[in-house]
Amino acid sequence: MSSVAPFLVFFIGAALVVGTSGILRSLVMLAIPVVGAVNLYMLPADASHVVPLLGYELELIKVDKLSLLFGYLFHLAAFLGIVFSLHVDDRVQHVSGLLYAGSALGAVFAGDLLTLFLFWELLAVTSVFLILARGTERSYGAAMRYLLIQVGSGVILLAGIAMHWTATGSTAIAQIGLQDWSSGLAGIASWLLLFAIGIKACFPLLHNWLTDAYPEATPTGTVFLSAFTTKVAVYTLARTFAGTELLVYIGAGMAMFPIFFAVIENDLRRVLAYSLINQVGFMVVGIGIGTALAVNGAVSHAFNDVIFKGLLFMSMGAVLYRTGKMNGSELGGLYKTMPWTAGFCMVGAASISAFPLFSGFVSKSMVMVAALEEHHPYVWLALLFASAGVFHHAGIKIPYFAFFAHDSGLRPKEAPLNMLIAMGLAAAICIFNGCYPWLLYSM
Repeated sequence: MSSVAPFLVFFIGAALVVGTSGILRSLVMLAIPVVGAVNLYMLPADASHVVPLLGYELELIKVDKLSLLFGYLFHLAAFLGIVFSLHVDDRVQHVSGLLYAGSALGAVFAGDLLTLFLFWELLAVTSVFLILARGTERSYGAAMRYLLIQVGSGVILLAGIAMHWTATGSTAIAQIGLQDWSSGLAGIASWLLLFAIGIKACFPLLHNWLTDAYPEATPTGTVFLSAFTTKVAVYTLARTFAGTELLVYIGAGMAMFPIFFAVIENDLRRVLAYSLINQVGFMVVGIGIGTALAVNGAVSHAFNDVIFKGLLFMSMGAVLYRTGKMNGSELGGLYKTMPWTAGFCMVGAASISAFPLFSGFVSKSMVMVAALEEHHPYVWLALLFASAGVFHHAGIKIPYFAFFAHDSGLRPKEAPLNMLIAMGLAAAICIFNGCYPWLLYSM
């Protein structure tokens, strides 16, 4: 094999970051996702690498089109997050961000369920430091609750894997689908696996960890958090439960219920956290429908969501960094001194609202058209209602209250240059994918 496991590039890079500082650390961090992307490009199309461990063989690498798409997406998200965080002189945030991104890559290239479990738990352990780094009492409490729920998800996943292994003799990552309880261990295993994935994907009633923890993370930490955990869950659902009809209705509920909370929420980063669940709902609907159009739409929307949601979290992170405030009632008028941040936020708002020529337009439409084609008119109506709610709380509320509402009297400086570069790159991708969507869908 001419290259190494994708996660190793980030893990080795994190070790290098521990021993460096200043400009050298920044250069090392910027190089890591670039080197990782080159390494990914060099992976053979059918690459597979097995490592023996305690009498079992862990398949650390299994490459196909779906894993490659998510692999490149996670490298891109990591690069944007690193650029956005360069002004921060906090080794803990930098190292945990790299380990977190590496764990996400390990999960999407895992060739068996036990390897997936290993990185599933590493996602929880590495990401919690991005919340703890905020250094407040609220962030500490949120981090502990987050860790408890995420580790619990892993324990349930492991129980499902053990039962599935006992019932089938296989731990291969393949289409499992829901089975009836009467089918014995295999049926129980399928429900446990779906439940574990549902926690990470923020199924209704399993979602509170996200809206509790993400707004308490550091401004840069939230950018990383928004990119990886839920998208690993979406990837795993696509691998194991595509075409499961129950997911259609779960996803429709996910798309709808957060908009009611987002409308009344004052903390703008918490508004975006609810919006994140809403967008994952569209992906879950597509996976549940299971047709080629629906799954392609779901995966494409996952790609686009990482970029435009990351852009929105970046813009709010810049506001928090400069003002120390995040409540919409305390902000307003910031466009006067933060015009670039305001402009980039508007691009993110247009993208998530699915404006034509912006990235969310085609991918969201693919899922909705697939719902109609498969005779789910009420699901289509639910997604239409959810889209209107997104336009209200993310397309209008976020930029309006942060930048254009009543003048708060705050006159902060524009965001640091590295933040502006990261936001500019994300905004350019949103517009590019909206104008030339076939380049993404051809992948």
